[in-house]
Amino acid sequence: QVQLQESGPGLVKPSQTLSLTCTVSGASIATDYYYWSWIRQPPGKELEWIAYVQNTGSTYIDISLRSRTSISRDTSKNQFTLRLSSVTPEDTAVYYCVASETFRYSDSGNRNMYDYWGQGTQVTISS
Repeated sequence: QVQLQESGPGLVKPSQTLSLTCTVSGASIATDYYYWSWIRQPPGKELEWIAYVQNTGSTYIDISLRSRTSISRDTSKNQFTLRLSSVTPEDTAVYYCVASETFRYSDSGNRNMYDYWGQGTQVTISS
């Protein structure tokens, strides 16, 4: 059973960098064929996909966030990390790390595409 757990600060000041880490158990991010993604759900809005990293190390970031987003992994710790810079209150959301066997950008806002979920972590951007 694949399990994911998010960790990171719950409160970040505007203009700072948000860093969230996902720790994976029950699968290897280096060898198991999944798309390891970060997604978020702002209050009152739909699910938004942010970025993924594959077992190969390949990454893909949503174009709307690409200029201030990075995703990386630490295979020795079986973790992958999201960094979002220059945050604003519009980045306030529940952030989830997820795993999916397939990925279609057109379905990236559909929660049914994701096979495994972390519990989610609330991140608030406020001074």
